[in-house]
Amino acid sequence: MKEYDLNVLEQYEIEINATKKVRDAILCETDKGVLLLKETVDSEKKIPVLEALTTQMINRGYEQVDNLFINKEGSFVSESEDGTRYILKKWYVGRECDVKRELEVLDATRNLGRIHLIMKNSDMDWKLFVGNNLQEEYKRHNRELRKIRQFMRNKTAKSQFENMALKHFREMYMWAEYADRKLKNSVYKRLREKSIEEGTIIHGDYNYHNLIITQRGIATTNFEHACLDVQLADLYYFMRKVLEKYHWSIELGRAMLRAYQEIKPLEDAEKEYLCIRFIYPEKFWKVMNSYYHSNKAWISEKNVEKLSVAISQIEEKKQFLKSIFAFHLENTVV
Repeated sequence: MKEYDLNVLEQYEIEINATKKVRDAILCETDKGVLLLKETVDSEKKIPVLEALTTQMINRGYEQVDNLFINKEGSFVSESEDGTRYILKKWYVGRECDVKRELEVLDATRNLGRIHLIMKNSDMDWKLFVGNNLQEEYKRHNRELRKIRQFMRNKTAKSQFENMALKHFREMYMWAEYADRKLKNSVYKRLREKSIEEGTIIHGDYNYHNLIITQRGIATTNFEHACLDVQLADLYYFMRKVLEKYHWSIELGRAMLRAYQEIKPLEDAEKEYLCIRFIYPEKFWKVMNSYYHSNKAWISEKNVEKLSVAISQIEEKKQFLKSIFAFHLENTVV
């Protein structure tokens, strides 16, 4: 962020007491409280919808969200001299959710259940913002995996990363194919249609970076990826990000599911959907996809480490799935 972009703040009816650079944004102490100025790439159509969502959440009793401020022109978006677009939103004093604290993780899981209950039946039309069809996504990912494997096979001199990926590809791809088949034979299509019909909205990026622990509880921020979708997509994403750090702890996984269901009980179809999401080797696909679209002449040690973790954790995830979703699994995988 350029220094002169601070002039953007002059476009708002606020008095600035102090400013501080934070990650990709500027934190502002003002007469209206703590605010955050950050760049936006969201469309002119989506920004008002996002603001309506956070306002709806406030009106329904969930006040700790980062709803937007309008500028003197009555717009949610302000431009700097070079045309960069910015939004100004309410912010919170606190710290990020600490995934090393299990009680905090469980509080964050309950928090997700709470926002899911109120993130539906919006006053705004969300039909332009529908999440990806998971069936199409899995088919595309699997095609990409096969293409990457063929590329690696055709290389004469292979790196440590490529040798490792090829050695374990068959096992990892088996999980990918299995998840694709399970999804096709599940009630996912109806679950997705119901979510769209009922207007259930997901956060789209529910992770510990977007959860601020304050004296008044958890503030949920950064709804830029919100869309119409099966809300369990949020729970899957949050649980996966946490459980990867806990080596797929069965005890923590059970506790997280219980915490969510204390607020929003799950139907059998939703449990099946969640199970299928866990079956798919998403971490493996992400690392392989990153490799394919980067400089293959130099593969960082970090990418090698990520691939190693994705492969090594498959046994831990297998035990997790057996213990928690045993009635959904078949012998072809276990």
